[in-house]
Amino acid sequence: MSNKMSFWRTKSGFSALVLIGIAGYFLFVEHGEHVFPFLPFLFLLMCPLMHLFMHGNHGNHAHKNQHQQSNGESITSDNEQGLNTFAETSHENDIYREGYLEGLKTAREEAKQKENPDGH
Repeated sequence: MSNKMSFWRTKSGFSALVLIGIAGYFLFVEHGEHVFPFLPFLFLLMCPLMHLFMHGNHGNHAHKNQHQQSNGESITSDNEQGLNTFAETSHENDIYREGYLEGLKTAREEAKQKENPDGH
């Protein structure tokens, strides 16, 4: 995992955010009548932009079970971090599913008893 700081957390990034904020303020205050007709399109434009910028922190999708990077640092595997294997997760899902189904059966029986309190 890289320890590189995001651009937006640096002094230059913070300065850029302040300048964007000031420009946006004056754009809406001084030229609002020109901007407001395009506001719905700006909301539509936000969808792909958010998709691009919010997926930026996924990393390089390297496999976590590699034990050494190119710079010699060791990486712990999923099992060393205490994460479950696929078989363990599947077994836990089976147990959860059985409990869920048992709870549904119990709820149905209680609903039937409420509908027919005399047992018919």
